[in-house]
Amino acid sequence: MQMGQKEIRLLRANEIECRVGFISAKGLSLLLYKDARVDMKILDEVYGANNWQRRHEVIGGNLYCTVSIWDEEKKQWISKMDVGTKSNTEKEKGEASDSFKRACFSHGIGRELYTAPFIWVGAGRANIQARENRYVTSDKFKVASISYNENREIMGLTVINQEGKVVYNLVDKAAAQKQNTARSETTGPDIRNQEAVDAGKQAAANTEAINRELARTGVALDTILQRYGISNLGDMDEGTYRKAMNSLRHTKSKAA
Repeated sequence: MQMGQKEIRLLRANEIECRVGFISAKGLSLLLYKDARVDMKILDEVYGANNWQRRHEVIGGNLYCTVSIWDEEKKQWISKMDVGTKSNTEKEKGEASDSFKRACFSHGIGRELYTAPFIWVGAGRANIQARENRYVTSDKFKVASISYNENREIMGLTVINQEGKVVYNLVDKAAAQKQNTARSETTGPDIRNQEAVDAGKQAAANTEAINRELARTGVALDTILQRYGISNLGDMDEGTYRKAMNSLRHTKSKAA
């Protein structure tokens, strides 16, 4: 998504939050979303803190937000507006934040979240309890890794719980196949397909192991990503995985 020759980057894993959508005795669904702080961060990063502005106004009893970005080429403000929805808590603040996030979606920030798959976490992977004729969970979920294709669509996604255990994993098949391009061309198609499947399973296992160590040590995910020059755990090859695990295993537990 471009404006004024500037491209709005895709959201990173640690900028995406998970919210429970539907919950029952059989499991729960998760929705991906961004918060207003991420929008402000990306606006500052891409256009500069002094090159965008926001304005709120009430129209027909609803709170709207207009986000304007200065286009240096056209020498004018490019504005887009959207309406917010009411929040169960802090009504005015919730509506203001929601209308701002929606206006930022209109500018292209986080629009890739619309391509998210249906995320279902079975009851065996979540702590679900019945309470007053409804089901609830105290589990917390976060995105451990995410990958996109050239069309800015989500192709790979790993979600973990508060213990670092993988509760949902969508294998990026294209990425898995890319990792196998260096293998012998004489390998049969059935074997290559199986190798791609095995590679995806191994990548998921590696991601789960890394996240368990992160949960144990309290080391931030960003620390690992920056140290090894990767954007998400799904980009970690076997050699990098071994280095990261060796380093984490020699790190004391956060409770120690």
